[in-house]
Amino acid sequence: MERPKYLDRIRAQFSIHPVVALLGPRQCGKTTLARMYAEDSAESVTRFDLEDPTDLAALAQPRLTLERLRGLVVIDEIQRLPDLFPVLRVLVDRPDNALRLLILGSASRDLIRQSSETLAGRIGHIELTPFSITETGVQQFDALWLRGGFPPSCLAASDAAAFQWRKDYVATFLERDLPQLGVAIPAPTLRRFWMMLAHYHGQMVNFSEIGRSFGVADTTVRRYLDLLSATFMVRQLQPWHANVGKRQVKSPKLYFRDSGLFHFLMGIPNRDALHRHPKLGPSWEGFALEEIIRSHGASPEETYFWATHGGAEVDLLIIQEGVPVAYEIKYTERPRVTRSMHTAIEALGLKELRVVYPGEKSFPLHDNIRAVGFGDLFPQSA
Repeated sequence: MERPKYLDRIRAQFSIHPVVALLGPRQCGKTTLARMYAEDSAESVTRFDLEDPTDLAALAQPRLTLERLRGLVVIDEIQRLPDLFPVLRVLVDRPDNALRLLILGSASRDLIRQSSETLAGRIGHIELTPFSITETGVQQFDALWLRGGFPPSCLAASDAAAFQWRKDYVATFLERDLPQLGVAIPAPTLRRFWMMLAHYHGQMVNFSEIGRSFGVADTTVRRYLDLLSATFMVRQLQPWHANVGKRQVKSPKLYFRDSGLFHFLMGIPNRDALHRHPKLGPSWEGFALEEIIRSHGASPEETYFWATHGGAEVDLLIIQEGVPVAYEIKYTERPRVTRSMHTAIEALGLKELRVVYPGEKSFPLHDNIRAVGFGDLFPQSA
């Protein structure tokens, strides 16, 4: 599947920086996108895959290997060799620099902290997500919701094949990827931990409760959750603290970022099972929430939820350039106005509250409350 939006973003970043980092979860299409970009490039292209022992050995003396190269250099799985960043800085700072570096990583810029520090002012970051509704089209949203956006799952020949791929993906992530990032917990224990997290999908996280279940401190739970966030597996949606007199909650809400992985962990293999499952509502909420955030291009620092101990809440609050946009996400055929919505509008000073539901039509529910059909959010993908 072509991904022109991301190709344009790579070109735009290279017009500013000599180094571009393409970051995202494993198997989301980073290598394929880098190949597409390289094929359109008129310059010479050299590739290194740091999971290939030969390429890893070639970069054991990175300066000797890289300083003779010209054109575009693609380095995949950069998180496996973080000591490379100081060398890249030296190379791109040469007066006669003729290198452009496209580095790919399966971890966030916070986890690959050296890139932000060592290459400050020289590197642009792009987060590549699995397929989104704007790429597959609204007509395919039911399949995208069920299978998730990872290309091998989304494009599989059948739901059964897609489910099997996600099963293998989770096993690889738990048994290989997390231990490489310093998680010293046996894979079966990690699997139980992940299963417990899946039950918190769409809910506020109780770190102490999870810690007691696994016999670890709540600080350890927080560290592992931060690692899962840094590897793009989960989203910890932070609470927005408005300056109001009501007592507001302080714990983050947890969402699995890919609906397909969440469905695998819940044992949901097909549409019939999904529509019978008690987690149907939270599943829809997490799927729609992730798509809305992507449509806004919002960073984690711009996305929140809001809730009070009295029960008033907003599922998603996006604040960009000081302007709040609020969403309630409901799996229902007939969205309606609640007292909580009026409380949120008053407390947060909202011009409008959008109630997103899986329908086709959008219409006003009240003076400043509007029901929005899911497809209407993404008209360009229709």
